[in-house]
Amino acid sequence: MNETVILKLGGSVITDKSGECAIDHARLHEVAEVLAARPAARLVLVHGAGSCGHPEARRYRINDGLTRENVPGVHQTHAAVSSLNAAVVGALRDAGVEAIGIHPFDLGVAEDGRLVSFETRHIAEMTEHGIVPVLHGDVVMDLLRGSCIVSGDQLVTRLAVALASRRVGLATDVPGVLADGAVVPRIDRSTAESLAIGGSARTDVTGGMQGKIRELLALADAGTDAHIFHISKLGQFLDGTEHGGTIVTKRGRP
Repeated sequence: MNETVILKLGGSVITDKSGECAIDHARLHEVAEVLAARPAARLVLVHGAGSCGHPEARRYRINDGLTRENVPGVHQTHAAVSSLNAAVVGALRDAGVEAIGIHPFDLGVAEDGRLVSFETRHIAEMTEHGIVPVLHGDVVMDLLRGSCIVSGDQLVTRLAVALASRRVGLATDVPGVLADGAVVPRIDRSTAESLAIGGSARTDVTGGMQGKIRELLALADAGTDAHIFHISKLGQFLDGTEHGGTIVTKRGRP
């Protein structure tokens, strides 16, 4: 039986983060063609919000908790990310991929910014039948704050553990984690301490590259490596060949 692959498309890959919900439809269709060419892959797809969600979450200060003034931001943020999700699913289906969008707002409950409940049994069942679930970073209700933003990166780690996936990839707009302009081929907890990893240069309420590394180190501790690579190397990652990016792994693992 094929192994389930968890693939994350960064928000900066499929949107222009300098605009507001500026979706890169051409890039989406390129990605869809790569995935359609590999129909045997059991895939769960997660995408970031990019410019569809981050501006709204920042404007309404969703991560700071709910008040009478910012309650409308829950709808505005969710609507923005849902519109991007619809575009991703549409591109996949146009290419012949049996994709269905799934909204974390409907499934998850958080406490102080971390998911404490998230249903995944139906996601596992979907992959058994050749359906590609497409999830995204989203606003969810939070037992302490009222609301919070759950990043696509947090979803990746949650799904990888729940579905026992050992293949996790994050496609980005850079060739990997960079230090002094060069790709860092391998990161574990010891090397991460010595790296000066910047956050997103544009609006990002979920922590940019620093947030990714934190999530993926926790996943590595649980025994699953994660690969960070440029979107142009998506086919190589799916085929299990060299992608020239970064592997986040457990300390001491060769």
